[in-house]
Amino acid sequence: MKVLHLDTNHPLLMEQLAALGHENHEEYHASKQEVANRIHEYDGIIIRSRFTLDRPFLERATHLKFIGRVGAGLENIDLDYAQSRGIFLAAAPEGNRNAVGEHALGMLLSLFNHLNKADREIRVGRWDREGNRGIELDGRTVGIMGYGNTGKAFARKLRGFDTEVLCYDILKGVGDANARQVTLDELQQRSDVLSLHLPQTPQTLGVVCTPFIEGFRKPFWLLNTARGKCVVTPHLVRALKEGKVLGAGLDVLEYEKVSFENLFADQHLPEDFQYLIKAENVLLSPHVAGWTLESKVKLAQTIVDKIKARFS
Repeated sequence: MKVLHLDTNHPLLMEQLAALGHENHEEYHASKQEVANRIHEYDGIIIRSRFTLDRPFLERATHLKFIGRVGAGLENIDLDYAQSRGIFLAAAPEGNRNAVGEHALGMLLSLFNHLNKADREIRVGRWDREGNRGIELDGRTVGIMGYGNTGKAFARKLRGFDTEVLCYDILKGVGDANARQVTLDELQQRSDVLSLHLPQTPQTLGVVCTPFIEGFRKPFWLLNTARGKCVVTPHLVRALKEGKVLGAGLDVLEYEKVSFENLFADQHLPEDFQYLIKAENVLLSPHVAGWTLESKVKLAQTIVDKIKARFS
């Protein structure tokens, strides 16, 4: 089969596809329209997040048999239309789940111990021990919202702490030895920490909003290593100002993609984003929770293995 690679990935992906007899083509710079004009020539697409594979694009991919999404989510693909065409969809949530679990834990410990704040202060000559007195994770309740690959990975990382771990998921029976599955109400009533591990779907867009936050019995810490649009940023900022959210670790932001780049280019940052970048109890990273040297290999290998299993 002829396979078009729209994003760069680990070399093993093309090497192993070639070894399986597939013909690799690379196109990393052409516009979406330029790619669409010749997508009918290809049997497979390998993509990360370069652009959306919507229905008009896929309608022109008349010979398409599979799409390999080198990442966890499939929100940049028209799933309903692709499935109606019988196109095989291969994502790789197994490939970066460990990286996301470690990143979430690192963010949480950094927030609890003021590591980002203390580092900045020492670099400008300020030595404030009392102002950086931390809190301990032991004895607290961690709620995980979305208990799939990354949620389970984060729960495994918490096994070394004396914590109670709860999970909420729309699927029944996903709890395990590392997390007890509960209702959303119980998650809100008991959690000291809420960690999001949700896919981006119509149901999860803006799920963390003012009514949701006010449903928590006590102030809590928020981690988001899932999708930025799951959190309504102005509502989060209001909760941070009011102390309903004690701090936030955000690897993803509502402002991501094209608008995010433009914000930095013209310096017209939204007021709520300006608050986040100045807040001492907010830790930000640029969507790299699943972005490790190891996960780059594992993501590519997962895609190859799924294509091989389906078409060999």
